[in-house]
Amino acid sequence: MTRTHTLGFPRMGAHRELKFALEKHWRGEIGTAALEAVGADLRARHWQAQSDAGLDFVTVGDFAFYDHVANHIQLLGCEPPRFDFAAEAELARYFTMARGVADETGHEGCTHGGHGTFALEMTKWFDTNYHYLVPEFTANTRFGLASVRLFDEVAQAQKLGHKVKAVLLGPLSFLWLGKEKEAGFDRFTLLDALLPVYEQVLARLKSLGVEWVQIDEPILGLDLPDAWRNAFERSYWQLARSAPKLLLATYFSPLAENLRLACQLPVAGLHVDAVRAPEELTGVADWLPAHKALSVGIVDGRNIWRTDPAAALERLQPVADKHKGELWIAPSCSLLHVPFSLASETKLDAEIKSWLAFAVEKLDELRVLRAALDGEDSSVEAELAAARAATAARRGSPRVHRAEVALRLARAVATDDRRVSAFAQRQSEQRDRLALPLMPTTTIGSFPQTAAIRAARAAFKRGELDAGGYRGKMQAEIRLAVHKQEELGLDVLVHGEAERNDMVEYFGEQLDGFVFTANGWVQSYGSRCVKPPVIFGDVARPKPMTVEWTAYAQSLTKLPMKGMLTGPVTILQWSFVRDDQPRSVTTEQIAWAIRDEVVDLEKAGIGIIQIDEPAIREGLPLRRSRWKSYLEGATRSFRISASGVADRTQIHTHMCYSEFNDILPEIAAMDADVITIETSRSDMELLRGFGDFKYPNEIGPGVYDIHSPRVPTADEMVRLMRKAAAVVPPSNLWVNPDCGLKTRGWPETEVALANMVAAAKVLRGELALRLPRPLPGT
Repeated sequence: MTRTHTLGFPRMGAHRELKFALEKHWRGEIGTAALEAVGADLRARHWQAQSDAGLDFVTVGDFAFYDHVANHIQLLGCEPPRFDFAAEAELARYFTMARGVADETGHEGCTHGGHGTFALEMTKWFDTNYHYLVPEFTANTRFGLASVRLFDEVAQAQKLGHKVKAVLLGPLSFLWLGKEKEAGFDRFTLLDALLPVYEQVLARLKSLGVEWVQIDEPILGLDLPDAWRNAFERSYWQLARSAPKLLLATYFSPLAENLRLACQLPVAGLHVDAVRAPEELTGVADWLPAHKALSVGIVDGRNIWRTDPAAALERLQPVADKHKGELWIAPSCSLLHVPFSLASETKLDAEIKSWLAFAVEKLDELRVLRAALDGEDSSVEAELAAARAATAARRGSPRVHRAEVALRLARAVATDDRRVSAFAQRQSEQRDRLALPLMPTTTIGSFPQTAAIRAARAAFKRGELDAGGYRGKMQAEIRLAVHKQEELGLDVLVHGEAERNDMVEYFGEQLDGFVFTANGWVQSYGSRCVKPPVIFGDVARPKPMTVEWTAYAQSLTKLPMKGMLTGPVTILQWSFVRDDQPRSVTTEQIAWAIRDEVVDLEKAGIGIIQIDEPAIREGLPLRRSRWKSYLEGATRSFRISASGVADRTQIHTHMCYSEFNDILPEIAAMDADVITIETSRSDMELLRGFGDFKYPNEIGPGVYDIHSPRVPTADEMVRLMRKAAAVVPPSNLWVNPDCGLKTRGWPETEVALANMVAAAKVLRGELALRLPRPLPGT
């Protein structure tokens, strides 16, 4: 008899209830008890959804008020000592680590002596658009069982009558995902101190009657150093002594050389990702002993396309025939990465809706596949027929393929992805044209999305505000943004993006081949949710998308105005992408559409155009053997989008919240005139690699973290830029925030930017004394 389960479930709720409760809590409108009540209610509803779908277990431990890795920091008692916690409540400490502490006050009465504390670094969860909080480790790090939240949630589920499968992030993955905060220290050496705490956690779960614990070790899908690989066996022998049955879970990547290791670990079961690595199923079935449960991730947990039952059963049946032990089926990974349910999508195109499955629907797909696999086809005959019909309709739909798009790609030539001249020539012409000071100041693009802006956009979408009225309100917001930037003394301005709902959704709404949901929200970090577009067909740009707004903004000022676009790789990465052709083909289609926009901006007199690519590192395959082909396609697509303009037009790009040092040659190969990157949370650590590499073009390292509510002082920014000037020639440096400012309020934004401009003036004064002669544009 096949079992079904899920590795995790979306946390936010069907209507983003958690998001709104969190933000009320942070504003001081509701207390801790009210927030905890929202969490308890959501967990209960989500467990019930799993039970209603017939799953054999509900999954407990996947819920988080901000991030599941941060949950483990508290569970394992390794909160960084730099936060100087004293008697603060657990949830207050949790949010302090996630959001930082302002200079004046902390959260929930936590003042920390009145000084500010920056938040934990945040980076991408493997190759997804989910951000996790990075644990910090030093030689003095100590571990200890320090939170009972997981055990309380188990008790809650049991009281509701559910059979529980708890979930933990495994000890090796937890250490791997952290970062050393001390020179010469190796976090791997903490493993022996960490394992006894995991033993305590597992023993406590066993005492609560938990039969199975899913223990996630996604790093088994990476190229691991020998020391880390060799530690798995001894670690799991130690954990197995006092544990319930352990289901070791891997996902996102093939196991490759770690396949045999994973199969032979002393655990009771193994979960593998049969969506990302279908070719490994036979090998797993061969190597996994018959007494172990095999969990096959057969439903795509990363995308929203309906499962093709014929293909899934064709993949599952040989495994069911070969493996003599228990067979479980599940999504490939946690459903955290897909929207909640299609039930509220009442306005979505009916044909395209029939091709989709969100989290709740994916649970039901497991029910249907289990019945078919167990020989009970007749009980799900209608569901199987509907799924087969939807698969066939999508495959043959004339809405998916466009001959003119395919022809444009076929006619591309090698020089389409090259600027006219090399960077040195372009830099000279751009400096003559722009006449910017040393270390010019700018922002990444967006300004606060106020309640008035959101209300106007919502009214326009509902038809309560006509196009003229909407345009007038957005132009007023643009005028405000331009005026504030001029008053602050910024050197390169932006129009503020008041008209944009999201940096990807805004463009997808204007490109052919995209469709949009009403409530397809997915958590990105904390309370931040995104609503990814769905790329269902060939992509093309029917008309200009940003030219009117940018040209209007430029008409208001004599200072340079940046045109703001999202790059092809990021649009792809932050969308749900069609799976019927290589992703590289879809990326290039988007690149040509963005190129058309870049050319039109130049024609409108815009001399600086930023093409954001924050997701280029995120898209990197987890296995190095697959890097080369991805990077060649990704950098070529960016260059295609950027290379239709003259040398005197300056192309910027922005990247954030990823480790870039291992792909610096490819970042240089993008050949952007200016790159801006996130560096403040790492205290400029990320920039050192650019200096060591001798990155040839201009660079703007972020000097303050916009995801934290604290406002840094000018002195802090000066300190960071001094560090930057020690590794990058000052003549190639820009001064800017880490990221866009749409999530912040105007008061804190103005103070922070005023401090940033003041810091730039201090730095220019210092550098003027050191430089032997003036630089062009100074």
